[in-house]
Amino acid sequence: MKAVTWRGFGPAREVLQIEELATPTPGAGEVLVRVAYSGVNPSDCKARGGARPGVTKPPFEVIVPHSDGAGVIEAVGDGVDAARVGQRVWIWNGQWQRPFGTCAEYICLPAEQAVTLPENVTLEDGAVMGIPGLTAAQTVFGGGDVTGKTVLVSGGGGSVGFLAVQLAAWGGATVIATCGGRDMERVKAAGAAHVFDYASPSLAADILAASGGGVDRAVEVELGPNLPLLTEVLKPLGTIAAYGSAKDMAPEMPFGPMLFKALKLDISLIYILPLEARQAATARLHGAFADGALKLDAPNVFALEEAVAAHEMVEAGGRTGAVLVKC
Repeated sequence: MKAVTWRGFGPAREVLQIEELATPTPGAGEVLVRVAYSGVNPSDCKARGGARPGVTKPPFEVIVPHSDGAGVIEAVGDGVDAARVGQRVWIWNGQWQRPFGTCAEYICLPAEQAVTLPENVTLEDGAVMGIPGLTAAQTVFGGGDVTGKTVLVSGGGGSVGFLAVQLAAWGGATVIATCGGRDMERVKAAGAAHVFDYASPSLAADILAASGGGVDRAVEVELGPNLPLLTEVLKPLGTIAAYGSAKDMAPEMPFGPMLFKALKLDISLIYILPLEARQAATARLHGAFADGALKLDAPNVFALEEAVAAHEMVEAGGRTGAVLVKC
């Protein structure tokens, strides 16, 4: 089979290559998926570039990148229902603590990591369900239903934020979102009742006014830089559901203001989400798709031979739509 591989840390155009690898055979409890689309996420680029904290060398001799993907089951191993052959599926943790991810014509992985794709969801959208989809669902609903609550989504124009806006609105919340000027109309159309420029000098006052005195839950992409704002706009007993802090990975915590509001900090790393929580997040995603409440932007699709360009687009930022490699 054809596969994109890397063997050492470095820029995409220096280390990514196409190789012919043996098509894997599913072992006990595994399925063989013919990959249609492989989803590229910032974490894939960081892993290939050697930017993960504490990781000084590649964990495997040869790595096929990417954790997300979608395709069709072609074979099953012992202990897996043969009726699964032919099922359309989406994949999670394809390359998490494993050498061979989804950026290849085939992948073998545990059967539970190939989730049956609802009939009304395309393979392209299925390739976004893993990291962006589950992160959005977990950060919005990780504390339970949001009906009647006010949810603040920072970075509403980003991959996770855009899904979080839609999911929170579908869940019955009043959604306030921040984003750049380019994305304001797009984010409002996604279901945000109020959209503010994240760079506005009156942002805290605007959020407090729009929320009628404070928000219940904040879905946060940049915890460090936004902590002072969050302590100001969250209601007492509110929750910060954080999934990123790339601009400040060692933030100072304003503990006093957080203490006297008894704010909760809920950090999500979707790779290690416990099974019960993962299943709950999956059910939310599937339910939103079934209700027609999730609309994804048109993806940016690259051929397998264009994986370098796909990685570079993700690293450049500023895009709309997922970045997919067609396998």
